[in-house]
Amino acid sequence: MAMRRIAILALSAAASMALVGCSSSDDKKKAESPAASAIKETVPEVFHVKLDTSKGMVDIEVHRDWAPVGADHFFHLAKSGFYDGARFFRVVRGFVVQFGINRDPQTNAMWANATLPDDPVKEHNVTGTVTFAARGRNTRSTQLFINLADNRKSLDGQGFAPIGKVVDGMPTVLDLYGFYGDMPPMGQGPDPQRIQQQGNDYLDSHFPRLDFIKKAAVQ
Repeated sequence: MAMRRIAILALSAAASMALVGCSSSDDKKKAESPAASAIKETVPEVFHVKLDTSKGMVDIEVHRDWAPVGADHFFHLAKSGFYDGARFFRVVRGFVVQFGINRDPQTNAMWANATLPDDPVKEHNVTGTVTFAARGRNTRSTQLFINLADNRKSLDGQGFAPIGKVVDGMPTVLDLYGFYGDMPPMGQGPDPQRIQQQGNDYLDSHFPRLDFIKKAAVQ
């Protein structure tokens, strides 16, 4: 079960192939573009990203001392509007809610090779914590998940480093639509590779009931 859970946090097959062989220095350089290079602003040590979702507000409190590379990346992505319109494309009850693929295929293509060097795991993947998805070492990009349970035993040891936690709106997170099932090959839900390639057109036509982020505001 632990291996199954780790595997389905991975990026799509196409994105994973594009990430193979990146060095740590290359990863750091790529992670600074395009969002970080466009937003010249010091990242606060603690900040909030408020998600105005189709089900209500969700307030994520981010701590740089937990995972500074991931926290900075999330700050710049949210500031750039990357998450506006993004669907919660994967909801696995008792495990995670996952999001972070842009609605526009061209925008996703810009980020296909932009990955982050890993942060050490300082906090546990307990209920409500927010963590970047990854397929292995130094492969974090734009997708994140919210833990719906205490997943420390299955995720901490695999290098998943939480960057923050939901401090308000967890009932909203638990109410997100999740009856399409898990993503392939574990279920019949949305295919991340097709979301990246086709954007929200694919989701609107095949999975119209998915909840989504109207606006992600940094405060």
